[in-house]
Amino acid sequence: MDCCICELLQCVLFLALIAVFVVVVIAHVTAKMVDHTRHEKEKYFFTAGGKKESFPSLLDPHSLELSVVVPSYNEELRLPVMMDEAMEYLEKRQKKNPSFTYEVIVVDDGSKDKTTEVAMGYTRKYGAEKVRVLTFVKNRGKGGAVRMGALSCRGRLILMADADGATKFADLEKVEAALQSISPKPENMAISCGSRAHLEKESVAERSMFRTFLMYGFHFLVWFFCVRGIKDTQCGFKLFTREAALKTFSSLHVERWAFDVELLYIAQCFKIPIAEVAVNWTEIEGSKLVPFWSWLQMGRDLVFIRLRYLTGAWKLGSDRKTQ
Repeated sequence: MDCCICELLQCVLFLALIAVFVVVVIAHVTAKMVDHTRHEKEKYFFTAGGKKESFPSLLDPHSLELSVVVPSYNEELRLPVMMDEAMEYLEKRQKKNPSFTYEVIVVDDGSKDKTTEVAMGYTRKYGAEKVRVLTFVKNRGKGGAVRMGALSCRGRLILMADADGATKFADLEKVEAALQSISPKPENMAISCGSRAHLEKESVAERSMFRTFLMYGFHFLVWFFCVRGIKDTQCGFKLFTREAALKTFSSLHVERWAFDVELLYIAQCFKIPIAEVAVNWTEIEGSKLVPFWSWLQMGRDLVFIRLRYLTGAWKLGSDRKTQ
């Protein structure tokens, strides 16, 4: 009897090792390289008068104080609320302090609705110096949209903000203060993350047991495989110095929902200091996340992120500096 149990355990262990080996091989051979290529139509934006102009590069010296990148996919209904709030705040801030300059880059991630037309309405209202629209020929994913928007920025600081307006835009001041409090900033690199961790107890009370299990399971996978010391990796309100944005986005591979985790993993590999600060956040209807399948996909991506760096399928980018 003992012999049979021993053989069974050996068989299970052998099968488990084979399964791990297969997962590692799949992660390695399916790894895609960083894709910075753009379709010809994605290299330009349109001014209020309809003139076509080229986007700048993140490698160029900054010419503004702040760039705001807004990834948008089928957001014709939710985008106006967010943009109205953001533009009101930014305009008031500029009136109080004329030296404060900014731009908002709305990245239409291959939408099937009128997201680009809605965003262009703000270009016509405020001018292309303040609002620019980058329209993808095909959908890349939120990570791909944020990366390409960041690589087209002119700001000294770069904020990524979701199109649903779930985070109060005035909380920019909170993430700015947290960023400024980081000292030292190696090579002027630092990141400040908005966080909803303080709201977790309330959200657990409102969620089903199954969704709560998925949430904690995701948090564990993030901690175990990729990022430690950050309670909320998924809040879409993050502020980067220009140098930190160049360092991290140049190496970013994941273009779907788990891109935030890889971004912070890259930052920690480069020892870029990261601050986390509580922000006001409200759940907005119309999320593109499908609870079960999106969590499953993100869980798979987390495992693959770590394995692909461990096996050398992915490598951190070489040093690139802004001038």
